[in-house]
Amino acid sequence: MAQNKDKVIQDTIKIKYGEIARGSSWACGCASESCCGGESGTSAEGIIHLSTRLGYSESMLNSVPGSANLNLGCGNPQAIAELREGETVLDLGSGAGFDCFLAARQVGVQGRVIGVDMTIEMVQKAYENAVKGSYPQVVFQLAAIEHLPIPSASVDVIISNCVINLSPDKPQVFREAFRVLKPGGRLAISDVVATAQIPQEVQEDLELYSACISGAIEINLLKLMLSEVGFKDIKISAHDQSREIIRGWAPGDNLEDLVQSAAIKAKK
Repeated sequence: MAQNKDKVIQDTIKIKYGEIARGSSWACGCASESCCGGESGTSAEGIIHLSTRLGYSESMLNSVPGSANLNLGCGNPQAIAELREGETVLDLGSGAGFDCFLAARQVGVQGRVIGVDMTIEMVQKAYENAVKGSYPQVVFQLAAIEHLPIPSASVDVIISNCVINLSPDKPQVFREAFRVLKPGGRLAISDVVATAQIPQEVQEDLELYSACISGAIEINLLKLMLSEVGFKDIKISAHDQSREIIRGWAPGDNLEDLVQSAAIKAKK
């Protein structure tokens, strides 16, 4: 039964994010058009407005192809990743490539950035954006983050932006992350965490799962998962100011009382 439920969740997310890549829907970080800035939410101004509230500077936004930024995040993993020139970076759930392209600026031409996403439409869109922006050090792979097609101990830094909460098997995601990181490698994630017990009806709502609510887990449980896998120096900082943004993900449902965005750091 659990496997069937996991497959339903994954299939629902694939469909939803395929629609987003085609421009016909909204989801995590933008569950409705209104959350992107009201009536002008899908305009360039609306996208920039939300992205700056998530921690990106306008210079960052202007440095990558505009079609790479789908406003699907809940923070800015670049702010905590401390990326260095020449490093290999892996982005879990890379979408249209936005955070990959920003990472490429920091690791330079001697570095490497790998984006992994399970939605074929997202991978296709990311490749199109890579061509537009000329990023020879960036590659994208179609795969689930629970089963990474990446060699063990080959990655310096793993980033992710509001994606791991979507996985129905988070311990497996963290086991894979630990496997592919080099000794001393770093985890730098922006994601949502539960700040209260999520009601059963919300947990079973597939629309809210796709909107990054139902799959969020509490900070203590998240720390335990990371520790059991082997991660050390675990630091999770919830952002109280994210409540205003989350309120827009599903207006009127008081979801900001259940989850917050958080910066998650750990080392192998």
